[in-house]
Amino acid sequence: MLRNQTGITSWVLTDGKAGDELQALSVAEALGLSPEIRRVRPRPPFSWLMPWGPIDPRERPDANDSPLAPPYPDIVIGSGRRAVAYLRFVKRISGWRSYTVFLKDPRTGPEVADFIWSPSYDRVRGPNVLTTLTPPHRVSARRIAAARAAPDPRLAGLPSPRVAVIIGGNSRHHHFTEADTARFVEHLTAVAETGAGLMMTASRRTPPALKEALQQLATRHQGFFWDGSGENPYVALLSLADFIVATADSGNMIGEAAATGRPVLVFEPSRGHPKLRVLLKELEAQGIVHPLTGRLVGQPYEPLNSTPQIADAIAQGLARHRRALGLPDIAFSLETS
Repeated sequence: MLRNQTGITSWVLTDGKAGDELQALSVAEALGLSPEIRRVRPRPPFSWLMPWGPIDPRERPDANDSPLAPPYPDIVIGSGRRAVAYLRFVKRISGWRSYTVFLKDPRTGPEVADFIWSPSYDRVRGPNVLTTLTPPHRVSARRIAAARAAPDPRLAGLPSPRVAVIIGGNSRHHHFTEADTARFVEHLTAVAETGAGLMMTASRRTPPALKEALQQLATRHQGFFWDGSGENPYVALLSLADFIVATADSGNMIGEAAATGRPVLVFEPSRGHPKLRVLLKELEAQGIVHPLTGRLVGQPYEPLNSTPQIADAIAQGLARHRRALGLPDIAFSLETS
């Protein structure tokens, strides 16, 4: 992680979509920043014109409760289709002083921001574009090590091997059918019957029928299912796992699992997304992910975490930008954990 040794100001700029905001906050955290969260809400017909713009005039800086109200920050980290035009607007209205970062392919070309991060399976390329296989996230080596050093008491008594099961749910591209739920529970039951300790957590997108089936599975086999009470054990689950089961509806979850160095067993629900399949195929080629078949397979590997690399590239770009404007140097230092 990078530690910010200065008073650098920052915004995270999205339309509030959880995945986009999480990635932007992950990068800000890795840079040691404490950003203001700015959420744009363009209304039709302006929302129809995104990502090209223009911005909704009702969100201009002089409007009430504008997400673009000054003062403008040193760095803006944006993500999501609706944020593109707003990021360009901030760049212009700040007098080109704000350093702009966009996460994922903006679909309008690399000129939209000073720096772009994009997954390697997207098409955007340019001298200001960094591509990595996995996305930025908040599951850092430091957080994993801390959770391993002080195990969550709700999980520490489970038998080994411990298996973290991180469940997403229905999305625009994925759908858990009745047959998917039955197949997923069947595979997990086979794992539990070997004596493995299941540690499970669902998301807001998890269908109620799947959630109920997993709760029953935890009861039958003395596993753990987080019911939403108490502290979220997500990092604790990952840190204590000998194996990780993840559903294939979220590239973020797969990336977080890969940061642990533990084998990742992937369950694919119906439908799917071609880009996620590319990600899974490349991770499978590296021996990181394996299909979930009811058996625990795979070996530990060097943890794969792209977040420090992305943060370091942004820090270097911001430093060059400030020097070009004659602004004071910044003092970012790279931590090893």
